[in-house]
Amino acid sequence: MSVVPQETGDERVDAIVAGLARLGELPVSEHVAVFDEAFSGLEGVLAAVEEPVREGAPDGAVGRR
Repeated sequence: MSVVPQETGDERVDAIVAGLARLGELPVSEHVAVFDEAFSGLEGVLAAVEEPVREGAPDGAVGRR
C-alpha cells in the first residue's frame, strides 16, 4: 500500500483519509463502499472550498448567493 501523509493541513480531509485505515480490517468486497464514502466526503470538502465569498459576510465566510 502507498504511504499516506499523516496530515494534509485540512482537518476535514485528514478525517476522511484516516477513515481509509478501516480497509485493512474489511474484506475486499466492502472496499468499494469505503472508497465511495471517502470520495463523496472529499467532493463535499472541495465544493465547500469552491463556494464564492458572500458580499458583506465576515472575512472568510462562504455561501451561495
